Amino acid sequence: MGRPAPEGSAEILFIGNATLLIRYGELTLLTDPNFLHRGQFAHLGYGLVSRRLTEPALDAADLPAQDVDAVVLSHLHGDHFDREARRRLDRGLPFVTTPHASRVLQGLFGFHRAVGLRTWQSQTVLRGDSLVRVTSLPGRHAPGPARALLPPVMGSLLEFGDRSGETRLVVYLTGDTLVYDGLREITRRCPDIHLAVLHLGGTTLPGGLVVTMDAAQGVDLLDMVRPRRALPVHYDDYPVFRSPLSDFLAEAERRGHGARLLGCERGERVTVGPGPAV
Repeated sequence: MGRPAPEGSAEILFIGNATLLIRYGELTLLTDPNFLHRGQFAHLGYGLVSRRLTEPALDAADLPAQDVDAVVLSHLHGDHFDREARRRLDRGLPFVTTPHASRVLQGLFGFHRAVGLRTWQSQTVLRGDSLVRVTSLPGRHAPGPARALLPPVMGSLLEFGDRSGETRLVVYLTGDTLVYDGLREITRRCPDIHLAVLHLGGTTLPGGLVVTMDAAQGVDLLDMVRPRRALPVHYDDYPVFRSPLSDFLAEAERRGHGARLLGCERGERVTVGPGPAV
């Protein structure tokens, strides 16, 4: 990934969809590994598939297993953990995910180090002197009874630091959630988030059911959480995404969040540090 980020900062490579490679000091995390190529189908359950429109910036085969210390997986959906990831990733790689995904990863796919966290539980990943504490945060992938049709989802709080226990950088991965009152607890417990990575797209299933944040909800979350910086992802890789990034950018600017936003195209890297609040 190039030279290390400055001390206390993380370098993020945006691979595509919700897949990030995050490097902090000696530590590297992979999020929501989606390595399908353009034209391949992601399986979303109940016979529903969606054909990928984009190419990932990195192929799973080009990702050396020894360079990844853990995978943070928000939920078990085909556009977040696909057959390419299942085939290429080392079975001994630690996963931090939901209890549902952990059971499937261990029982069906042989990823025996998958750990399932209930909401507000944490798992620590350590490499050398670099440390991250991953805490499961609330998330809701669909409204009302429709939640039973989709796999459970979690947000993730990544608190990066070192063996001393000092936290230097705080990153919030929203996961595929809608905005609802349960997310307000994140604001209460985590009042200073340096970066929020927003899963957007307004994913719309047959019948018009919206199951991820659209432009307005994404900005609602910024209003609620008020991170120092925000990185939009998960917005144009599949036809089920109906809310374009341009709508989110315009709405964020209109509501006074323009200075928070980070631009990062697929294949680009961005360095994020604590920085000043905005």
